Amino acid sequence: MILSALLTSVGINLGLCLLFFTLYSILRKQPGNVRVYAPRLVAEGEAQRTGHFNFESLLPTAGWVRRAWQPSEDQLLSTLGLDAVVFMRIFVFSLRVFAFAVVVGVFILIPVNYLGNQLSEDFSDLPNKSLDSFSISNVDVGSNRLWIHFCAAYVFTGVVCYLLYSEYFYISSKRVAYFYSSKPQAHQFTILVRSIPISPERNCSETVESFFTEYHPSTYLSHTVVRRTNKLQGLISDAESTYKKLANLKLTTQSGQRFRRDGFLGIFGRKIDVLDHYEKRLEDLEDNLRMEQTSLVKEVPAAFVSFKSRLGAAIALHIPQGINPTQWIAERAPEPNDVHWPFFSTSFLKRWIFNILVVVACVSLTILFLIPVVIVQGLTHLDQLEIWFPFLKGILKLAVVSQVITGYLPSLILQLFLSLVPPIMIMLSSVQGYISFSQIEKSACTKVLWFTVWNIFFANVLSGSALYQVNVFLEPKKIPSILAEAVPSQASFFIAYVVTSGWTSLSSELFRLIPLICSFFKRLFAGESSDEFDVPSTPYHSGIPKILFFGLLGVTYFFLAPLILPFLLVYYCMGYIIYRNQLLNVYSSKYETGGKFWPIVHNSMIFSLVLMHVIAIGMFGLKKLPLASSLTIPLPILTLLFNEYCRQRFLPIFKVYPVECLVKKDREDQNDPAMGEFYEKLTAAYRDPALEPVQFSRNIGDGHNSPLLHSAEV
Repeated sequence: MILSALLTSVGINLGLCLLFFTLYSILRKQPGNVRVYAPRLVAEGEAQRTGHFNFESLLPTAGWVRRAWQPSEDQLLSTLGLDAVVFMRIFVFSLRVFAFAVVVGVFILIPVNYLGNQLSEDFSDLPNKSLDSFSISNVDVGSNRLWIHFCAAYVFTGVVCYLLYSEYFYISSKRVAYFYSSKPQAHQFTILVRSIPISPERNCSETVESFFTEYHPSTYLSHTVVRRTNKLQGLISDAESTYKKLANLKLTTQSGQRFRRDGFLGIFGRKIDVLDHYEKRLEDLEDNLRMEQTSLVKEVPAAFVSFKSRLGAAIALHIPQGINPTQWIAERAPEPNDVHWPFFSTSFLKRWIFNILVVVACVSLTILFLIPVVIVQGLTHLDQLEIWFPFLKGILKLAVVSQVITGYLPSLILQLFLSLVPPIMIMLSSVQGYISFSQIEKSACTKVLWFTVWNIFFANVLSGSALYQVNVFLEPKKIPSILAEAVPSQASFFIAYVVTSGWTSLSSELFRLIPLICSFFKRLFAGESSDEFDVPSTPYHSGIPKILFFGLLGVTYFFLAPLILPFLLVYYCMGYIIYRNQLLNVYSSKYETGGKFWPIVHNSMIFSLVLMHVIAIGMFGLKKLPLASSLTIPLPILTLLFNEYCRQRFLPIFKVYPVECLVKKDREDQNDPAMGEFYEKLTAAYRDPALEPVQFSRNIGDGHNSPLLHSAEV
């Protein structure tokens, strides 16, 4: 790719970003769009659809940037929780890393590369220069200038490791402080016990109570046996859907339109009263739901067991409960609203089969994704494209067409295909047997991250120069040289990818085009009085992998093609402001893990550093500088030793809280008069929502704003 093609891609995406920013600035001020651009505030009662149209609202302003910048980290912590703070700390950490990298790369490495004499050091006709002129490929073989790259790799590694340590220490301290400042929560006093041995003489509930009363007499409080409620959950979903249809019909249907035919498309069959039809259907579903709830629902050999103290729950969690280690298996209980209840409706055999199917599905998806990768690689090489489609030869010779195809189109196609991956990974993770939504999202986050690393980075790198040499990976000694030859050749593609998939996707995240369209049609057909809207949850499973993948690109190409660094710095600056705005106005956390996503960030950065070191070893070997190649070998070893130290020093805090924290917090609670009320709520905290007595509202005509379900007292 030549420099003018890159500038074309930058111009297109910069124009799209400015367009999205302008439209967002205008549309967010319109009263009808408050549920699109501030649904979290609407749900919390801090914003509402008020005001009238005025021409001043059509003028774009940047006030939202100031409002997103103003809140301090402590304010974010108190408002959004520690997970949101950790999410923003990824941007803070990345900004620090790549601010340093830009200084070294732009002011030292790029001049050294451009004056490397391998291609040309002529400054004339700069727009038609290949991007390789700014990469390490332009440095002569055996040149002493390569020692500058060698020193840069060592210094950069040291800076990144220092920042990683500082951030790990900071977030682990925040995690402990957040625990101390939090009120008593149900999951801190509760564990989940599975594989409960049930005798014919006792049911599961009696067995649990007898066991924990005998072996944990001073700390045991109560338990809740888990039951299979998949049929109840299906009935509730059908009833909710029917209720919403009936409510909308009563609001929008006129008296003359109440009668329709029950046949195909409402054309054939007998005439029925639509409202009466849905009311009867809702009554039948409600009756079936009550019958299922009153009938004997099958028990699962699992129970949520609650204790009087956090220390009591921790002891029961970490000490084996029985002689047989396959029975009375304990694990940490998630927050009550974080429990994935459909998991308990699946038997052990089904979960085991689903795990195998998920592995097969992930492998199949990885292989199928090679198809768009091959298409993208064809677009980045015009000569290959002319061979495939000779009738396009005349069009491809046009400068504008070639610049758009090579600089913009490949990244756009890849981004469109990649947008399908996060929801697929969430679906696959949800059938693996995780007991909470947070575990599902963490699993999906890891899947999306490594899927992206393999299919976007390695597949593009190898398909460009070594697709038919994959067998050399069976010889580990050749891996550095293969990567050193293949990775720099794809630098131009990844620079364009950062601009297309980074800048534009961030601006589209702010603009929220799909929710805006859905809101328009909902208001068009459901009417202005429709109060149904969903507050989206924070997309950790899709946002974190994208941020980390761009970090991998920046670390990998730091000394190979430092021209990518300024574009990455712009991405992280935009992302910092945009996601602060989205977290404050749009997203609502459905759970709180206490910052458990950070170890994923740390491990990803360590992997990126080691990958950079391996490529550096191969690159110095290809450039006939064996001494530099040999002296680079200690770098990955030292980095892995540093990672092991961090694992021993910080990771245990992200798994469980130490006894020091638990005992201190328990002592504080002893003098709290509200603990008695908390214990009463704790006994019913883990009751399956499907088992709660429910009644659907009949006041649909005037009571559309009333809750969908009314829980009765147990």
